Amino acid sequence: MTDMTSNIATEAPKKRSAQKTEFMVYFAIIFVATLPLACLTWALAAIKSRSFTDKGPMARAWTQARIITPMIFNA
Repeated sequence: MTDMTSNIATEAPKKRSAQKTEFMVYFAIIFVATLPLACLTWALAAIKSRSFTDKGPMARAWTQARIITPMIFNA
């Protein structure tokens, strides 16, 4: 007798993988788009405070992309 409880549908992982890929593509586009503004705001903040210990431009752009990308997918 065959055990049918171990057969799992293979469609769900493919759909999940496609959604993750789409999310990462949007994330990359938004990250690249926010990078110039993040560099500018970081430079202005560094000049104003005369300190480079604050979050760098890459971290700022990464944070903005982490905030904006889920907003697109929730709409």
